[in-house]
Amino acid sequence: MASMEGLVPITRAFLASYYDKYPFAPLSGEVNRLTTEIRSMATDLCKDVSLTEGERLLVYEAECQAPHKIDENMWKNREQLEEIIYLLESSHWPKALRQQSTTEDAELASILGRLKDKFDNALKTLQFFQSKNSEFVFNTVMTYMPQDFRGTLIRQQRERSERNKQAEVDTLVSSGGSIRDRYALLWKQQMERRRQLSQLGSATGVYKTLVKYLVGVPQVLLDFIRQINDDHGPMEEQRQRYGPPLYSLTTMVLNIRLFLTLSLGQFEARKVQKDQITILEEAVDVYTSEFERFIKFMGVVPLFSLLRAHEVCIFCGMLSIPDELKGSLMLCKQSSCEVFANSPFFITAEVAGTTEGRKDEDYKETSIPAGRTFEVSFTVESLNSYIAWDFSLSQGKVNLDIGFSVEHTDSLGQKTLILPYRRYESDQGNFCTVTAGHYKLLWDNSYSTFFRKVLRYKVDCIPPVTEPMNSASEVEE
Repeated sequence: MASMEGLVPITRAFLASYYDKYPFAPLSGEVNRLTTEIRSMATDLCKDVSLTEGERLLVYEAECQAPHKIDENMWKNREQLEEIIYLLESSHWPKALRQQSTTEDAELASILGRLKDKFDNALKTLQFFQSKNSEFVFNTVMTYMPQDFRGTLIRQQRERSERNKQAEVDTLVSSGGSIRDRYALLWKQQMERRRQLSQLGSATGVYKTLVKYLVGVPQVLLDFIRQINDDHGPMEEQRQRYGPPLYSLTTMVLNIRLFLTLSLGQFEARKVQKDQITILEEAVDVYTSEFERFIKFMGVVPLFSLLRAHEVCIFCGMLSIPDELKGSLMLCKQSSCEVFANSPFFITAEVAGTTEGRKDEDYKETSIPAGRTFEVSFTVESLNSYIAWDFSLSQGKVNLDIGFSVEHTDSLGQKTLILPYRRYESDQGNFCTVTAGHYKLLWDNSYSTFFRKVLRYKVDCIPPVTEPMNSASEVEE
């Protein structure tokens, strides 16, 4: 058994002392200066014109304080990056700029193309950074799950959940949803993940059934996860420590987008001046470089967004990185991983020593006399649950088999055969429920006159890793 020495409650004071080891170098003073100049240029473009509803909304956003949560700021920056890239695609330029009928227009078109490349690179870096968050958390939880068919099915349920989320986004886009609409949905989905994670700590909501599988999870980790969304919980230390520079970058990119939206929208009536172009180029250079620096820094700081201990190993090349991102993801030295290997507040099940002896866990054994049957029943409340089994017979000099079938009984008493009767020496399988009700797994030895059968079996019902629609009210905040 591995030592659990050093595991302490993950309080805000604890995180403060830990984050003291990871100070973030202040942003360049150019961030505030250029944000002010870009904002002033945008304000001038608002004078004596009638703004569209979208432009007025963007002005309001640029004037508001940045969100308080770090990950919400990340999504806000990602949204602005996509909006800006859309504006900078040549097909969306004003007609006069697309024609490039003057030297000045041709020069501006070239500059906008270079700026688009910078925003593209920043977006790719951010997308890669975010793509590992939920995967890391789930994989860590899985180290405490049964390492057998049930763990596989839990993973499949989670993958189903993510596919459903992506389908929801795809449906929105295909129906004409805007970039803004899409990011409102993505943030809603992200908050659903965070809420579900917090439920793990208290064994409520979607995890009230799954939590029975957790083996040896340190209580300090469960306590921390339960407070993951609290405004004044331990994670507030991270927001106070690393939030301000990110808030400044969020404000900066909003103002860059505002200026680009207004200047391109008024291009036919008012050409962009050379000094404005110069300031815009400087602002984009500073924003993209500082934003990528912040992302890369957070990639090697523990407990970013949900205890990201594996992220440093991903970023330093122990796992594959898309070729197009490798140039921009030089994030850490191999020795940085030692920070996570020695962290006292986060360990996997392997380190905790809870994986020993788990291969044979939960197998049961029963003797079925000749002429008798044996059954195991489940009452299933959630659609898309998996019922799974793994069984074998103890064999002697004579090979033995046993009949096996699965049936469903609904609320009216109507029976349906799910798995037809067949005789097996051993079998492993599962199916996904399409209706609630009573399910029965039946082993039949009634045909045998002389031989009793020793059955070694493991069965379970794996609920979906999404909250059923009919019980969504249970987890509303």
